Amino acid sequence: MAIESPQSLTEFPLALIKNMITLATSGFGVVVALAWNEAIKQSVEQYVKPYLGENSGIASLFVYAIIMTILAVTVTMQLSMAEKKVQQLTERVNDRLKKNPPNQE
Repeated sequence: MAIESPQSLTEFPLALIKNMITLATSGFGVVVALAWNEAIKQSVEQYVKPYLGENSGIASLFVYAIIMTILAVTVTMQLSMAEKKVQQLTERVNDRLKKNPPNQE
């Protein structure tokens, strides 16, 4: 989502709401990312470091980086697949509506 500029004064309220949603969603995304970041860091500290020893700082960082990379790729792929399915469904619905428009009374 990108920040939108209204084309006219009458579009301003809708553009304002859309921009507020975009900014709020982005802000919550950062908070969620930071929460996952901390959870994974603590997990590496608690479960990985004991196996690698106390002087395993760089190894623990690599384990952390690998976990975060796998998580980021997996989530991105899942979201992309969901987006594709929604796009296909929307196209099918639009095609059906074009072929059989609803009766307007």
